[in-house]
Amino acid sequence: MRIVDVDVPAPAEGQVLVRTLYSGISGGTELLAYRGEIEPSLPLDETLGALSGTFAYPFSFGYSAVGRVEDSRASISPGSLVFAFHPHQDRFVVDAEAVIPLDGHEPRSATLLPLLETALQVCLDAAPRYGDDVVVTGLGPVGILSAALLSLAGARVIGAEPLPARREAASRFGVHSIPPAQLEKAVLEATAGRGARLFVETSGNPSALVDALPLLAHEGVALVVSWYGTKTVPLPLGAEFHRRRLQLRSSQVSTIPAELAARWDVPRRRDEARALLRRLPVEVLATHDFEFERASDAYDALDRGLPELIHATLRYG
Repeated sequence: MRIVDVDVPAPAEGQVLVRTLYSGISGGTELLAYRGEIEPSLPLDETLGALSGTFAYPFSFGYSAVGRVEDSRASISPGSLVFAFHPHQDRFVVDAEAVIPLDGHEPRSATLLPLLETALQVCLDAAPRYGDDVVVTGLGPVGILSAALLSLAGARVIGAEPLPARREAASRFGVHSIPPAQLEKAVLEATAGRGARLFVETSGNPSALVDALPLLAHEGVALVVSWYGTKTVPLPLGAEFHRRRLQLRSSQVSTIPAELAARWDVPRRRDEARALLRRLPVEVLATHDFEFERASDAYDALDRGLPELIHATLRYG
C-alpha cells in the first residue's frame, strides 16, 4: 500500500471536481486485491468508468467516495454532497452524470451505499417468499444488510457469525444471529427438521458452502454472494446435493439479471438503495475510520480481522 500524487485536471463541460470527505474500504473485493488473491489479468471493473486497467500491481482501487463538489461545470451546485464510484483519492474530476446526490445524508455512513446496493441485489436474486426460512452466514456489512432486507421481505432469517460485535450489530437491524457452531441445531428446530429454503453465503469462507448443503430443505438454494478470488472451493456434490435437487447460484451486483430486467434497472436499484440509507441504521456498521495518510493501517486492520471492525473508512482533511 502506498499513496502517490496524481494530476487532477480542471473540470470540463459536464464535469465536477469533488473534494473527498470519506471513502469506504470493501472488506470483500478490496481485501482480496490487497492479499493478491485475484487473478492479475482480470479487469478491475468494466462497468465503472473510474476503474480502468487490471488487478496487476500497482493499481488504484476503491469504489466508494463521498465528498463535496468544489467546482462544477454542470447543473450540480458547488458545495453539494455527492457519492461517486471512484478509487481512494482526495480530489478527483468526474462526469456529473456519474455522481449521486446525497444532500441530507451523513457522509461517513453514506460510504456504505454500494454495499447496500449489493445487499438489495442479493434480496432481489433470493426472491424470498413470506415465511421462508433463510440462513445468512457471515455478518459483515453485506451480510447484515442482506439479512435485514430479507427480513423486511417477509423471510424468517437466522444469521451465523463467530464475532459477538457483529452479532450485536445485526440485532440493531432486527436480525437474530448465533455462533456458527449452533447453526445446525437452530435450523432444524426452527424448521421442524425440514431445513432452510435458502442459504446466503457472504462470509468469504469457501468452507461455509460445505456446511450449507446439509442445512437446506429439498430443492433448497445456496446463494453465493462471496467472491472467493483465486481460492478453490471443494464441494461434496454427491447424494446430499444430487438426490435432494439442491441448487447453487451466484449473486453479483454489476448487472441486472435478465429475469428482472423488465422491472429493474441500475438507476432504479441505486435510487432504492439511497432511500434505504435513511431507513436502516447504517451508522451502526461504520465502526472505524483512518486518516487517508494512514491507509496502510486501515488495510492492515482489515487483513488482521480486528474483532470490533465492521466497516472501515478513510478520512480526508
